Amino acid sequence: MSTNPNWKQAYDDDGFVVIRNFLAQDELRSLTSELERYIHEVVPQLPDADAFYEDRTQPKTLKQLSRMEQDAFFRSYLAHPKWYETAELLLGESADAHGAEWFNKPPNTKHETPPHQDNFYFCLAPPQVLTMWLALDDVDAENGCLRYVRGSHKSGIRQHNRTKTLGFSQGIFDYGDADRHAEVAVSARPGDLLIHHGNTIHRADANSSTTRHRRSFAMVFQGISARRDDLAYERYLNSAKAQHQEFGLQATAT
Repeated sequence: MSTNPNWKQAYDDDGFVVIRNFLAQDELRSLTSELERYIHEVVPQLPDADAFYEDRTQPKTLKQLSRMEQDAFFRSYLAHPKWYETAELLLGESADAHGAEWFNKPPNTKHETPPHQDNFYFCLAPPQVLTMWLALDDVDAENGCLRYVRGSHKSGIRQHNRTKTLGFSQGIFDYGDADRHAEVAVSARPGDLLIHHGNTIHRADANSSTTRHRRSFAMVFQGISARRDDLAYERYLNSAKAQHQEFGLQATAT
């Protein structure tokens, strides 16, 4: 696979880069087939903290899956050179894969993704970490596209407070007009890849479409120079566990 040096320039300048048609249609079909297998065969056996629903009594409201790398297919999928070459180009160093997730905003659902920085959750310094967000559906403003605050990765970690959004336990509490003015709403087609720096502020609106899902598959890659602040991470975990208990979930996050 050939990479493009312009990707690195956009990532460094803006804190995110959009790569159109990163997956070919046959690659996308293969991934979609494995995701369907995982949802139908594996998800019913997962602990609460690895599968979030709008309403757990309604399987069609499944909205988020975590720790998918525990599945043999997805563990192998993360190791594909295509992902590593891209991650290492952007990070400027060797990297390791650190997780796979699936996100869904079902039609006409009310949950918004609060403004946040992924590295508030990861607690890594230096912040050599990125998230790859692969669109599985057509994504636009109606069904909750990602909105990035351009250049926000250069300003460090903002203060986050507890939220009421399951799956995003912490959000930036003072997100204001200046942030919204700098937002870039990114529409995407299936197979498009959005990659953002761990410190880049981003959010998403609710899905107001009555017919369309907004599904994506995400992977996290960490540069070898990054080290976790164990005390900060423990504080985050405790907050996430408290939120899970508030929602009546039995298992805890790691």
